[in-house]
Amino acid sequence: MRRTLKSIVRRFGIDAPHLAVRPHMPWYWRWSGVVAGGMLVAVVAWFTYDFGLEYAGFRQGEAVKLRAQLDETVRQQQMKLAELNAKTAAAERQLQMERATFGDLARQVKSLSQENAGLKEDLAFFQSLTATGKEGAVSVNRFRLLPETVPGEYRYQLLLVQTGERAKEFNGRLQFVLNLQQDGRKVVLMLPPDMKTVAREYQVSFKLFQRIEGMFRIAPDAVVKGLQVRVFEGNSDSPKLTYNVTIS
Repeated sequence: MRRTLKSIVRRFGIDAPHLAVRPHMPWYWRWSGVVAGGMLVAVVAWFTYDFGLEYAGFRQGEAVKLRAQLDETVRQQQMKLAELNAKTAAAERQLQMERATFGDLARQVKSLSQENAGLKEDLAFFQSLTATGKEGAVSVNRFRLLPETVPGEYRYQLLLVQTGERAKEFNGRLQFVLNLQQDGRKVVLMLPPDMKTVAREYQVSFKLFQRIEGMFRIAPDAVVKGLQVRVFEGNSDSPKLTYNVTIS
């Protein structure tokens, strides 16, 4: 009896276990709530992303439009650059042509100035010679022998002068007798070798004075030690004048 009473007191008394009362909710309502919450989160996330794009000023349509504008700007800049390059190339070609023309003109002016100075000098020298001396006498003046860049080639310059104011025209020929050193021995070379058939470059025809310039070739290993200039008048076999030059 006492045990039964204790059991009743324990079950319904102050020490009795707590009873929880919960309302019953069907499962489909619970899943509907989960789906609704997920959709709400997705909507909030989408609006947040869209707001971020709008705030940053970046949208897909605007990006495509902006890229098209940039492509068009780049294309126009490339066209302008190609046009500028073409104009620059044309200007450079024109500048090169003008420089070449200017260089040619400068060389011509220099050459003419040198020739004019030479003629003035020759004229002054000629006037000083023609004032005195035997009428019709011929002399060799201002002889120069210049080696060229090619071994064995030499260029010569000289001035033939007639004295006297009433001198007749002089017609004749030139001949050079070269004293050479070659292979340790002395060699004599005559240019031209045959005075019967004289090339045009060795023929002279002048009145009062004539400047003569020409070139001859010898063996590359030969050295000119001296020479003699012979001036023949008409068809004479004996020189009218000989002019010796010693080269150190």
